[in-house]
Amino acid sequence: MKLLNIIALCLLATSAGAQNVKIIVSNDEKVQRQEVVEVCAKQLYQKMGISYGSPVIVKNALGQQVGYQLTHDSLLLVDASVRPCGTAEFSVEKGTPRQPKIYVTGRQYPERVDDIAWENDRTAYRIYGPALQRNKERAFGVDVWVKNTPDLEVEKRYVTELSNHSAIEALKKEGKTQEALDMEEATTYHFDHGYGLDCYKVGPTLGGGAPALMDNGQLVLPYCYKDYQILDNGPLRFTVRVDYNPTAIGKDKNVVEHRIISLDKGSNYNRCTVWYDGLSEKRDLAAGIVVHPEDTETMHLASNMALYADPTDNPTKQNFQIFVGLLFPEVIDYTRYLYTEQDRQNGNAGHVIGVKSYTPGTRFTYYFGSAWSKNDVRTFDEWKLRSEQTLDALQTPMKVSLCVE
Repeated sequence: MKLLNIIALCLLATSAGAQNVKIIVSNDEKVQRQEVVEVCAKQLYQKMGISYGSPVIVKNALGQQVGYQLTHDSLLLVDASVRPCGTAEFSVEKGTPRQPKIYVTGRQYPERVDDIAWENDRTAYRIYGPALQRNKERAFGVDVWVKNTPDLEVEKRYVTELSNHSAIEALKKEGKTQEALDMEEATTYHFDHGYGLDCYKVGPTLGGGAPALMDNGQLVLPYCYKDYQILDNGPLRFTVRVDYNPTAIGKDKNVVEHRIISLDKGSNYNRCTVWYDGLSEKRDLAAGIVVHPEDTETMHLASNMALYADPTDNPTKQNFQIFVGLLFPEVIDYTRYLYTEQDRQNGNAGHVIGVKSYTPGTRFTYYFGSAWSKNDVRTFDEWKLRSEQTLDALQTPMKVSLCVE
């Protein structure tokens, strides 16, 4: 039956007393698509005739159960693979589902100066919290942790790293220097033990994609978050809201930044929505990626994206690259490479940024992300292609409709 006929039947159907509903995902593009798609959950439950949030079972066209997620903003998420110019169908029925596989998760780590770290099946990220700011450590932007496994392993990295610090220090005090070095090498998350590592330098920069207001051509670097709330925590999407301490920008002395960051299964890019309270006039708002002095050439700037191949914290010994990027589905004013006296003093080679004139009281959404040359994206040309395809998908989302069976 043609899709138009299916939709017509859906429109004629009544939801009164209905138990089963079909989700139809349509791909109008001539490329294969696999993405987490969103369904209005309230509409779905209404059509099923059951109370919102009741357990349901979602099955694919083969009759297999698939994982789904109800989000804080009343969406039902399903991971959909759809052929070029094709459709995919999922059936939804009342019932208790099997325990889903978790692909995306995150939490705050008070045991590591209040980091908030999250990951999906491609990579991991973290931002820094109030405990780090109290210690006066200068780490500002988004950190990137590379992975080459789809498994969740950030929790294991923290446990292995942090649980061995005291033993390493004890060995050093006993004069057992080599034993201490051996244990550190075997447990630190700054070395690759076969599933990735932390080798990205952040410091007093925007790191891998943080936002910042601008003042007289300078980035007003945000420090660490003040408060946070995890809104979604898997299995298909992680969402966190973070609020920052007041800061002075120009004549405004009490400017407060807010961000909502989310990451989906299978995506190299996070969605970031940012807004500010306490601004009295328009300001340039930038999203940026730090450029390190070991490589100031491998970057790509276009009207709607900014990409960079980061050389890692030890280029000659690591011998790989971390690809980082910014995507702007909304129209922005420009992208550019920015190098200031502030960058020189902080020991970096500037930032690639995308800039938009920000109007107080509005929200701005962009995407920041990464990939690793030892994982799913081997070259910078592949990273450009992956980023262009991601941007195309954001600008032409697949269509989702509901049909009462």
